[in-house]
Formats: sequence, structure tokens, C-alpha cells
Amino acid sequence: MDDSDDLATLHSEESFWQYPFGRGWSATETDSFLQRTIERYLDPGMAVSAIVVADTGQLAGWAGLSIPAFLPEILPAVEVGWRLGERFRGLGFATKAGREWIRYGFEELGLESIVSIYEPGNTASGSVMRRLGFTLERETRHPALGVGLHVMALAKIVWLSR
Repeated sequence: MDDSDDLATLHSEESFWQYPFGRGWSATETDSFLQRTIERYLDPGMAVSAIVVADTGQLAGWAGLSIPAFLPEILPAVEVGWRLGERFRGLGFATKAGREWIRYGFEELGLESIVSIYEPGNTASGSVMRRLGFTLERETRHPALGVGLHVMALAKIVWLSR
């Protein structure tokens, strides 16, 4: 909870939550998110963690693994995801964090596949996913928000052959 002020600053950026909410979050929404994230650490390996810029100590965003319960049609599944503050995008943080979480999922958790989900308009995230080796598994719609989604998938065997 000590990070809530820095996280609230990032979460308040409209572009941080452009996909799927189209607006920044309030401090209350951020505190709820942080509380849920802390609770998810009780499920080993299934939570997001901070992305911190090594030479400055700035909080750049977060990345990690989660169960995409919002999209029951693809369950059971584990998703890798990331979000970065605007000034930290395009610097390789998402690719590096995504790569490490994928490695962790396959090598430490023994997963056989990992998904990553994005809205087609979020071309930057789609590019990161393709760079990491993900391919399109299906197109669908967010059941609550109605927006289009691309579900990308990466099999462990493909990851290990790279």
C-alpha cells in the first residue's frame, strides 16, 4: 500500500486505462485495485508486480500473470499483461517484463500455454505480443463492455524453440 500514491498518479492518466475504460482511474479505484492485487499474491504466481526504472526508482507501471476471469470462453487460461505510464512507453519495458513473466510461467509454474489479450486499436500492445511470439488464437468481444478483443496465444513448446 506504500506505493498507492505513485500508482494513483499512473492510473489517473487517461491513456493508462484507455483500453478498455477510456478514462483514468480515481485514487479510490486504484486503492481497490492494489488491495485486489495484494490478495492475489495468495494464489502463488498469479499477480502483477511493479515495473520500476532501475536507474531512477520511478514506478513505470506493472506487469504480471492473471486468470482472465472476465472472459470465461477462454478458461482455463493464464494471461500475461502489462500497463505503462505514457512517458515509459516505447522504451522496451513491456517487452522485457512480458518476456520475464512468460519465462516464469513456463519454467517456474509449469504452464503449457499463456494468452495475452488486447483491443485491436491498441496496436502497441499487439506489436509487443507478436514480438514475444504470440499468434492470434481468436477474435471475440468483451462480455461486459462489448468491445472487440484479440486473444493471442503462446505455447510453451513454441517459446522453448525460440
